[in-house]
Amino acid sequence: MANIVLDGSKIKVYGMLQNLCDYCNEKDSWCDELWGYMLQNDELYEEFVYFIVNRSLMGKMNVEGYTLIDLYVKQIDMYNVRNDLGKNPIFCMKEDMVLRSFLMMGRLLEAPETYKKKLEDGFGMDQL
Repeated sequence: MANIVLDGSKIKVYGMLQNLCDYCNEKDSWCDELWGYMLQNDELYEEFVYFIVNRSLMGKMNVEGYTLIDLYVKQIDMYNVRNDLGKNPIFCMKEDMVLRSFLMMGRLLEAPETYKKKLEDGFGMDQL
């Protein structure tokens, strides 16, 4: 019988993603979409692992001129617009904005031209 060694790290990372999504009240389908992007792109997965370990964004990955840090700043701006605030308050859920930044990056990877245009066109009344 052959010895099979499985790397359980992806299972652990997926569990951490699920926990974060639960904490942020995100739906399972939303979490699964994000996980799919991470499985399709090693850099995005690496950035997420870095976030889990360090509780900060690495910002190494660059797609169409955007890093995760850039997308996080956009999330802060969109939060302020949605909530009609002049500044980012202490009580906003920053973990949710980080997860949304990862999802934005995944969508940018999937459809760079379409999504880059959405990012550059500004907020309008639509949400990204």
